[in-house]
Amino acid sequence: MGSFIQLVIDGLSAGSIYGALALAIVLVNQATGMINFAQGGLAVLSAYIAWQLTQFGLPLILAIVASIAVSFVIGAVVERYLIRKFEGGDSDTAVVVTIGLLTLITGVCAWIWTYNNTLFPSLFPLDTVTVAGAVISVRSLGTILVVLVIMGLLQALFRGTKLGLALRAVSISPQSAAYSGMHVGRLLMVGWGLAAALGAVAGALVAPALTLTPGMMDTALVYALAAVIIGGLSSPIGAVVAAWMIGVLENLAAVYVPFIGHDLKIAVPFLLIFFILIIRPQGLFGRKAVVRV
Repeated sequence: MGSFIQLVIDGLSAGSIYGALALAIVLVNQATGMINFAQGGLAVLSAYIAWQLTQFGLPLILAIVASIAVSFVIGAVVERYLIRKFEGGDSDTAVVVTIGLLTLITGVCAWIWTYNNTLFPSLFPLDTVTVAGAVISVRSLGTILVVLVIMGLLQALFRGTKLGLALRAVSISPQSAAYSGMHVGRLLMVGWGLAAALGAVAGALVAPALTLTPGMMDTALVYALAAVIIGGLSSPIGAVVAAWMIGVLENLAAVYVPFIGHDLKIAVPFLLIFFILIIRPQGLFGRKAVVRV
């Protein structure tokens, strides 16, 4: 029983990391209607900024807050001067642009900080607690709690604030939103800025567990995209729940399903995607698109 609980908690912790990045992807999609493949690169860049600030003597919490603020500005600038040139055109072109941006950011991080593994200080104590025979790290519990808080804030943003409703309106129909008097360009910048800031939080959660490298978010990005597809592009709650499902089922399958083991556990999220797309194409918590004719 203790081993089972250990696997579940570890899966929830890993799923929370995927969920934090998935929330940023959902935020960009809700604000612009795009899938941002560069989100992992922006998270890595923000983590490096936070680490560099700690090297200058800034306390960790202040360094993370500063990196979140800087990331917001970077996200807004990227939208204004790069992404906006491709918005409203071919969606495939915009996706390719975000992939190119991911490659560029990774290269810049490697050029400045090299590919060497860098130790990133943990935001939470490295202590452990024992529950029913399972040894659970405080960092895992802290990561889960942070993602829960972010999920709740995003859900409240999109459902209960004027800003969130405006972001959703712009993503559905920028032209109609502009006719209603909304500042579409400004809202798009805010959406990208918020997503980049959220990515900074994800980077601060991932870096202590994986060590800081330019490519540390590559695998997490794949899992985050899987979580978004399974949970639904329109649902922050769905993205996090799906990320938790992936983390837990992957851990359990690796131990309790012999033919999968640790070598094939990466296939678990893709099997989930396959079944979910057949049963519910819009995702577990997604909304069906309604087209008026």
